[in-house]
Amino acid sequence: MAVDQVLPHLAELPSGSSREKEPPEVSTHEVEAPLSDSAITSIRDEHFLVQSPYTEQEHLLDLRTLDAESALLAQALAHMRSLRPDYATSPYAETFNWNEIIQELTRLVRERGHKWKETSFFIVAFRSQIPPTTVYEDLGALDKVAHAEAIASGGFLKYWFGHPDKDGRNLATCVWRSQEEAIKGGVGRGHRKAAAATRSLYSHWKIDRHRLIVRDDVQSWEIIDWE
Repeated sequence: MAVDQVLPHLAELPSGSSREKEPPEVSTHEVEAPLSDSAITSIRDEHFLVQSPYTEQEHLLDLRTLDAESALLAQALAHMRSLRPDYATSPYAETFNWNEIIQELTRLVRERGHKWKETSFFIVAFRSQIPPTTVYEDLGALDKVAHAEAIASGGFLKYWFGHPDKDGRNLATCVWRSQEEAIKGGVGRGHRKAAAATRSLYSHWKIDRHRLIVRDDVQSWEIIDWE
């Protein structure tokens, strides 16, 4: 399945569109005696990260499943925010507070005493337009199921989406550890259901792919088109 045939979570889309398992149960540390509710909450707060607008347990990112570079970037991406009201159409690298994100990453790397090695990450930007007939809540319901599937598949570091502007245009974006994991994250039943609804819900959509490169010791970084 080609990456340009996918939704933000990389769900397969129907041919001819314009181009432009149950989630794993969460376990806590093994202990000899049952933990109190407050202790369990503390452990979950330590290991699980809210990486999207969805905050239920099946939508949380388990940092223990990631390598050090990916876990640190995921934590820095918790500070991701849009800088522009025209995010639906603005250049991707100028849309978000990437300088602040990298500053936070640098702080985390120094705080943990980690030797950062150059790493690249896969970014999907889904630009869309919905007609007035689309019920936005229907999109949200499909999206939420797809997000839980993507989290369960692994390597899904960040999900951000905005709200449609007056013309129905919007942007959703995902940051993945790798392109391969992004493709793997888009094969579930929820993604297939979202794909089947694409033609009726969107009047236009387009996929952009980017690479975030963070070089040794976080000395420099860039976002480039994916090749």
